[in-house]
Amino acid sequence: GCLEESGGRACLSSALRLLAPIERESDALLPAPPGAPRPSYEPRCESAQADDHGPDSASMLSKADVAYIALELLIAVLSVAGNVLVCWSVCLNSNLQSITNFFVVSLAVADIAVGLLAIPFAITVSTGFCSHFHGCLFIACFVLVLTQSSIFSLLAIALDRYVAITIPLRYNSLVTSQRAKAIIAVCWILSVVIGLTPMLGWNMRSTISPNSSCPSGMTECLFEKVVTMDYMVYFNFFGCVLMPLLAMLVIYARIFMAAREQLWRMEQKLSLGHGHVDGSSSSRSRLQREVHAAKSLAIIVGLFALCWLPLHIINCFTLFCPLCARPPGWIMYLAIILSHANSVVNPFIYAYRIRDFQHTFRRIIGQHVLRQRSGLLSGSTAAGITTTTSVSVVDSSFGTMANGSTLGHSHPRGCHHGSVNKTPSTGSQWKPRSNLLGTDC
Repeated sequence: GCLEESGGRACLSSALRLLAPIERESDALLPAPPGAPRPSYEPRCESAQADDHGPDSASMLSKADVAYIALELLIAVLSVAGNVLVCWSVCLNSNLQSITNFFVVSLAVADIAVGLLAIPFAITVSTGFCSHFHGCLFIACFVLVLTQSSIFSLLAIALDRYVAITIPLRYNSLVTSQRAKAIIAVCWILSVVIGLTPMLGWNMRSTISPNSSCPSGMTECLFEKVVTMDYMVYFNFFGCVLMPLLAMLVIYARIFMAAREQLWRMEQKLSLGHGHVDGSSSSRSRLQREVHAAKSLAIIVGLFALCWLPLHIINCFTLFCPLCARPPGWIMYLAIILSHANSVVNPFIYAYRIRDFQHTFRRIIGQHVLRQRSGLLSGSTAAGITTTTSVSVVDSSFGTMANGSTLGHSHPRGCHHGSVNKTPSTGSQWKPRSNLLGTDC
């Protein structure tokens, strides 16, 4: 009947219209071979689906991207500002120029680099721009170098605190400024080697598939497309992150056990009437300062683990359960932001837990940010200001550090000071003079 009514051409046209839905269903079930062009009707289907769902998903994704980039930029600014303040404080305040703070400055430098370089790189990679493979791989590896440097700095600080508390009489001979600088150099060299290991061949180069959206010889720059999950989980996480974190957990547990045992022995001597009261009080005060510093640093280690473990746990699920559903994009964004936010928290811990950092932060902000005229607490005399170093004895338990410094300020209540006035010469070099993070009262 079709041939009689409209002729062969009309019949053929109607037959093609009937076969079009069947062709579309078969194309959806059978994926096209690599490099094959997508059917012309596919974009129209996508736009129709977007219209059916009201606000299109592309605009929602764009809003998520904007929120992610805004938070990353805020973290970058706070990270750079806070950690520059830490380095500046150590340079200005002689009470902060200790061996331990060599490692604190190294940690702060890594966090500054996160704000200046790693976060902009992460934002760039999140866009999935077209790049040469090894260029994209280097950007991804740079973040790993800084993470590893932070881990090694925290481990060096833990070992420094362990020596200071368990064998205090040998600390000054074992831990010198030259050895500390050498350890920091070794930590950074190892961090570069570990972080750039994928550049030597442990990467996704051999498994990468051609992307029609990028020109020939280029790839879509996404972290998971250039760095293999075997490296991220087995080598980076298990070997270079989890093992040092467990070692630090053991070290700090030993530190607090040793400190508790030493305090118990001191109390036993005082109760039995053995030893000089002033000498025992001085030893107790020193030990309390060491324990307070160790607690502050243990908090920093705990926050590092809290910020970085979610991202590594997601990597473990990706490797060990390839058939599991991938987490939503906002969870990945949250895990990445949390890992970068770790670079912001350390200056706040120093300001909250260590009085010298707190005082020096206030003076720097007051003089250089708010433009208020006030003397900075430093190891040299400026405009005739004399620095007064005070030693106090506090009989409280672990929570209080007992060495304070004043610069024309009254002492807090409950602190009994025996002050020694010093007027150091100007232009003095940085010479570490104690094994503490700072002093507090």
